[in-house]
Amino acid sequence: MPPKTYIHLVRHAQGHHNVSQANHAFADPLLTPLGESQCIALRDSFPYHDKITHLVASPMRRTLYTCLLSFQPAVERLGKGKKGVVVALPEVQEVSNLPCDVGSAPEKLHQEFDEGGLVDLSLVQEGWQDKQSPDSPWKPEMEKLKRRAEKARKWLFELTQQDPPPSTGAGAGAGAESQADGGEQEKHIVVVTHGGFLHFLTQDFDGMDLNKGTGWDNTEWRSYEFVTDAQRKDGDIGLKETEESWRKRKGTAKPLTETEQEELMAAVDERLRQAFGDGVRRVGGKRVGGERVDV
Repeated sequence: MPPKTYIHLVRHAQGHHNVSQANHAFADPLLTPLGESQCIALRDSFPYHDKITHLVASPMRRTLYTCLLSFQPAVERLGKGKKGVVVALPEVQEVSNLPCDVGSAPEKLHQEFDEGGLVDLSLVQEGWQDKQSPDSPWKPEMEKLKRRAEKARKWLFELTQQDPPPSTGAGAGAGAESQADGGEQEKHIVVVTHGGFLHFLTQDFDGMDLNKGTGWDNTEWRSYEFVTDAQRKDGDIGLKETEESWRKRKGTAKPLTETEQEELMAAVDERLRQAFGDGVRRVGGKRVGGERVDV
């Protein structure tokens, strides 16, 4: 049987834009001191460091640093003799086109992260941060968001079909033991992304606060498994939260029905139209730089 694959989805730690609405005007903000402390707390409590086979993050600076700090044990283990252990994936960038949700130019990211050699920026091409052009795939429109979420899920699924990086040293843990017994190593992929986009990536809008734009807390993580084409009518790759992850946060509650999810998505779509339909970016109802509203 193929090895079990788990996807651990993580919202980034607190960034400066999370402190106040006025800070939404900050471009690609860094983590706050509290955010860095949240990363340390996640590092100390996350139970699967020794099983992580791949690290993926949005190319936004707050998500890259959340990944590097929170999953430091895995970064160090996977980085032995290898560069670029954290893959920056543009498809999992945030929804909105506020300055705080628009990424930095590729050359700036290379200047900031190349020296450390820990981030693979090969997928981050010029234009990945264009959320204004009418034909841009990154523009915050419902159908475009659904398409890039689908593309992200497929990319992650294809990643699981690759051989995992070889386990190195004593920290290899359970994965190494499994291989030593003749079995195949479980694959644990960590994806650090954003509160708004997580709802599109998981196709789960339960708990989404339309005023905050998310139902996920900073550094909250949930675990998922893939639902493949054979199990879906639309041929898409889906994600289903593991029973353990669901019970940890929801107890015995039942997931929303498909109809309830569609009703929530319609409400999100309406909010997106209100926020971005005129192509004007807003913060607290005021126009910012001639462009966009918070979701």
